[in-house]
Amino acid sequence: MAATRVITAAAATGRVGGAAAAASHHSTTSFLLKSSLLSIKQRSSLSSRTNNKRFIFTCNSLYKPVVQIKEAGQPETLDYRVFFEDNSGKKVSPWHDIPLHLGDGAFNFIVEIPKETSAKMEVATDEVFTPIKQDTKKGKLRYYPYNINWNYGLLPQTWEDPSLANAEVEGAFGDNDPVDVVEIGESQGKIGQILKVKPLAALAMIDEGELDWKIVAISLDDPKASLVNDIDDVEKHFPGTLTAIRDWFRDYKIPDGKPANKFGLGNKAANKDYALKVITETNESWAKLMKRSVSAGELSLV
Repeated sequence: MAATRVITAAAATGRVGGAAAAASHHSTTSFLLKSSLLSIKQRSSLSSRTNNKRFIFTCNSLYKPVVQIKEAGQPETLDYRVFFEDNSGKKVSPWHDIPLHLGDGAFNFIVEIPKETSAKMEVATDEVFTPIKQDTKKGKLRYYPYNINWNYGLLPQTWEDPSLANAEVEGAFGDNDPVDVVEIGESQGKIGQILKVKPLAALAMIDEGELDWKIVAISLDDPKASLVNDIDDVEKHFPGTLTAIRDWFRDYKIPDGKPANKFGLGNKAANKDYALKVITETNESWAKLMKRSVSAGELSLV
């Protein structure tokens, strides 16, 4: 029997439609300020990053942003799915319809794997409405060999383009997934929960030759959120955490007889500005994907 729980998000649904010209930046800013009065049918808007004059492609939010989480099937079964619905009961995609950018340096983060759990949950990028499901291999449910120690999930409206080689990270190509987030706050999230986070650092994991970014972030509701704003603050207030995250993702496949994952950028975490650059670039890649400027392959764009 399916169960439903309601989660209030910082912003709800919408998605990119056509391209917006950079020349319309001034009018777009005014447009965003009035977004709560707009119809959901209006499809695209831009909010700018003033520090490098690049754009975050995002979408309009609903006036009363409520997203319902509807579970279908039983947890830890092949049929289990976590769907997202807007406040009218319409299914929406957590990958495509939840806005990325919230302004003031905050972003939406969707929990796939709550901290201190081991079931390998992920957005089903090849299924309609991209629900969250448990990953499988050879028809069997996948689990990490031990619990993950942080909330883990994705940044909506991002995509690591598998056709793009990153010259800064050994020429590795994107892994064809949304960007991953490791949220280091003290509270355990829930599958499908939407948290407001601020990025603090980035790790360039290379998994079987593919680039798989890990953005280290903290929930704005965490008691220590005001104390950490960049990579040095993480070391000060969460000592050893960046090394622990790197080592966890480096080693988790070893118990299954696979080699350790590698990391680019000198095997070290990059700072907040670099993390923001990664988010901007992968958001731009997602926008191209949604406009069909690049091949979607088997990915669902619904």
